[in-house]
Amino acid sequence: MNTTAIKPILIVEDSAEDFTALGRAFRKHALQNPVLRCEDGEQALEYLRGHGRKVGWPQVLPAIILLDLNMPGLDGRDVLAAIKQDEHLQAIPVVIFTTSANAKDISSCYQLGANSYLTKPIGYAELEEKVRLIVHYWLEASELPA
Repeated sequence: MNTTAIKPILIVEDSAEDFTALGRAFRKHALQNPVLRCEDGEQALEYLRGHGRKVGWPQVLPAIILLDLNMPGLDGRDVLAAIKQDEHLQAIPVVIFTTSANAKDISSCYQLGANSYLTKPIGYAELEEKVRLIVHYWLEASELPA
């Protein structure tokens, strides 16, 4: 495992049920990284721009961000654009993790700088497999910025 072992994984997800399932799938794969949740886009940008400034927030930026697209308020596209336009955040890999398989959504996310686009599976076994692939690729195989 590379040096990202201590960096958190940030999940930006408005659905508590989806976050719970993701957390369970990450734990099944013995992930050592803390898994954090921001419930909406505003909270995600507040966290990312102010990491370490609030009690309980980690002192380091996340190794990767899993970002839902369709959230109330500031949606995932807006969050993605803000991250990729911020010189302090733009190197963090952003994986879009959403229910939409719409070609326009996929294209626009890559144009905005998404590093990957995955659709959320319906079944839990398929979710575990996607999480296994995320962990293997992004946290074990890839060389991420310090």
